[in-house]
Amino acid sequence: MRLSRYFLPILRETPKEAEIVSHRLMLRAGLIRQESAGIYAWLPLGLKVLNKINAIIREEQNRSGAVELLMPVIQSADLWRESGRYDAYGKEMLRIKDRHEREMLFGPTNEEVITEIFRGSVRSYKDLPLNLYHIQWKFRDEVRPRFGVMRSREFLMKDAYSFDLDQEGARHSYNKMFVAYLRTFARLGLTAIPMRADTGPIGGDLSHEFIILASTGESEVFADKAVLDQPTPAVDTDFDSREALDAIFKAWTTPYTATSEMHDEAAYHSVPEERKISARGIEVGHIFYFGTKYSEPMKATVTGPDGRETPVHMGSYGIGPSRLVAALIEASHDEAGIIWPDAVAPFDVSLLNLKIGDAATDEACATVYKALTARGKDVLYDDRDERPGTKFATADLIGSPWQILVGPKGLAEGKIELKRRKTGERELLSIEDAIARLTV
Repeated sequence: MRLSRYFLPILRETPKEAEIVSHRLMLRAGLIRQESAGIYAWLPLGLKVLNKINAIIREEQNRSGAVELLMPVIQSADLWRESGRYDAYGKEMLRIKDRHEREMLFGPTNEEVITEIFRGSVRSYKDLPLNLYHIQWKFRDEVRPRFGVMRSREFLMKDAYSFDLDQEGARHSYNKMFVAYLRTFARLGLTAIPMRADTGPIGGDLSHEFIILASTGESEVFADKAVLDQPTPAVDTDFDSREALDAIFKAWTTPYTATSEMHDEAAYHSVPEERKISARGIEVGHIFYFGTKYSEPMKATVTGPDGRETPVHMGSYGIGPSRLVAALIEASHDEAGIIWPDAVAPFDVSLLNLKIGDAATDEACATVYKALTARGKDVLYDDRDERPGTKFATADLIGSPWQILVGPKGLAEGKIELKRRKTGERELLSIEDAIARLTV
C-alpha cells in the first residue's frame, strides 16, 4: 500500500482528553476517531490490527473445538426477564423500544440469547458437549467511559458459551477455554496471567481473569512469580484429553494469583518475599463456569442417558478484541510510538523513500516493494513528498516491526538500511539481502 493513497490521519499534537498511553497513541497514529463519549470509529490502521487479533482468536477457538455463529446486537427484554436479569442488570444496559412498543435492549452480553438458541435446537445429551462462540459488538452505558477503547461504551467482544450434561463435563469445557486463552494471548505477544476472580453479574462459582501487568491497569493484582515460568501449551495439545488439560490447569493455578476481590492475605503471606508480585493489571479475558444459573429458569434441558430431562451446565468465556488493541500498546511502546508484535502489526514493513523523484531511489523502492509483496509481506510504502524526518517519525509512531530506509547515499554503495523497530538495531544490506532477511 502506498501511503500517498492510504487513509492515515496522523495527529501532530496529543489530544487533551487522552489520559493513558494507548489512548494517546491510538488517536495520534490514526487507529481510531472518537464519535461520542466512549464510542469510536475504527480507521483503516486500527481495523487491520483488530482483524488480525480476531483471526488469532478464531484459530484458537476453532482448535479447541468451539463452533462460530453470530448473534444479534439487539435483544428482546423478554429473554432477560426469563433469566431474572432484566431489572437486576442496572443502568449500564441500554433499554429501547421498537415502533410496536416492544421492549428491546442493546446487548451487553449474550447468555440469554445463546440459551434460547440452544433450547430450541438441542434435545439429547448425545449432542453434547457443545461450545458456541461469536465475535460481536456490545454496548454498556458506562457512567464514566475513559481511557479510549480500554473502557468504552461500544466494544467488540468474543463470547463463547459451553453446554454440558454435568459438572464434570462442564469443568472439562472450562479447561479447554483456559488452555485456548493461554495460547491466544501468547500468540498475540502478551504475558497474560490467569487469576482467580469474582464472577460479578454473570454469576457462578468458578472464574478466572486473564491479566497483563501494566501500571495503567484498573485492577490491583497479587501473584507468585512462579506462574511466569509456566510454558505456553503446545500447538498439538489434545483438547479431548481431560488428563492433559487438568495438568495444564493445575500447573498454571497452583502458584498464588488473585485479583483484589479474591485476594487472600494469609495465602499470599506464604509466598516467598522474592517471588511476590503486587501490581496493577489490565483484564484481557474472563472465563466463568456458572452451572445451571441460566438453563434452569430458561428451561434449557436435554434428555439424559436415563431418559430424564436435566438442565445443562453452562460456562461463558470472553475476550475483548477492541480492548486488546489498547492493552497491546500499553504493553509495548516507547516515546516515539507503538511497537507492534509481529503477529498483529497492521503492516509488516514500513518502506521509506528518502528522496522521492530520484530515479535510483524510486527504482530501488519499487524493486523492494514488488519483491516483498510477492512474498506475502504487507508493506506500507511511504512515497509522500515529505522530509526524511517526517517519514521517520511516522514509521516509529505506527510501529511496523521492520523499517527499510532507501536513500541516495546508501544506494551509492549498493546498500539500503534495515531497522528493527523493537530494538532500534540497524543494518546496511544489499537489496537482495534485505529482502531475504525479511522473507526467510
